[in-house]
Amino acid sequence: MPTSFKNASLSRGTAGAVAATAVAGAATALWVLYRARKAERDNPPLGGFVEVDGTRLHFIDKGKGPAVVLLHGNTVQLQDFIGCGLIDRLAQHHRVIAFDRPGFGHSERPRDRLWTAQAQAAVIRHALLQLDVTQPVVVGHSWGALVALGLATEFPKDVRGLVLISGYYYPSARMDVALATPVALPLLGDALRYTVSPLTGRVMLRRSVEAMFAPAPMPDRFFDVVPREMLLRPVQIRAAAEDAAFMIPSAAHCCAHYATLKMPVSIFAGDGDKVVAPEAQSVRLHRDLPHSDLTVRPGAGHMVHYALTEEITNAVDRMSAGTDTKKIESSRSVDDVPLTMAD
Repeated sequence: MPTSFKNASLSRGTAGAVAATAVAGAATALWVLYRARKAERDNPPLGGFVEVDGTRLHFIDKGKGPAVVLLHGNTVQLQDFIGCGLIDRLAQHHRVIAFDRPGFGHSERPRDRLWTAQAQAAVIRHALLQLDVTQPVVVGHSWGALVALGLATEFPKDVRGLVLISGYYYPSARMDVALATPVALPLLGDALRYTVSPLTGRVMLRRSVEAMFAPAPMPDRFFDVVPREMLLRPVQIRAAAEDAAFMIPSAAHCCAHYATLKMPVSIFAGDGDKVVAPEAQSVRLHRDLPHSDLTVRPGAGHMVHYALTEEITNAVDRMSAGTDTKKIESSRSVDDVPLTMAD
């Protein structure tokens, strides 16, 4: 066969493969979009909305009393605090405001800024001002702990106290950042979020959440409370990927200001956490903050707030009442700082 015919045949074959790939990609994108819209219809907002700085945030506002703000971690949304019981428990004596952070749940995430912990903290602060919330205790889990620290370091007079759960506080090399970066990029990330990422997520999501709870078991009804399909939408996949990409620079920015923190801080961690190392993160932060206390739960993992609801509630109560009985003097040695091992 003449070379020209071979080249023409190869060209037609290549063009056919490209066309077939494009058709398959378009069909997958339409299916992903349909599933995302269906997920939002099947799981309507639980609370209200506030628009600040061009961003529409979804939040729950429940109870009366001293204000406490809840900021969830990566992957999930505000329903995580419903599942662990914190919202109902705290609402007995507090006004509880739980946000879907930008891009998660029913909150928007415009592409007009880099959504670092500091940028998210600024939006949350403006939302709280609109809601007439002053000097709340701020509770943050995982990535939400970084946002809580962003509030405390950037706007210290606006924060009564901090409750930090399974947080990432100091920059370190992380494989998940490298894996998330392509999904966080414009164009390439858009293509991935409407094709490969949702399909991969369907296979890996349960295993990922189980790893977050390990060594404790994942609650049987977790995905009944935190809707699985909402976590697989392209907008939330982008938010999760960007959070992972901004995790190291956000922690680097925050940790430079830890010495300035004056409010009481309660730190909680699970000794089996495989997402962030407790010794390198929570224990180190406790040593760097002489006015902090640390509770480590044996046999618990990254989702330790499911096991320590009572202890977290007690910490919020103390801070709200201004009777932080575990506060210690800055002159004490780090070796003398109390470490609580929960039963």
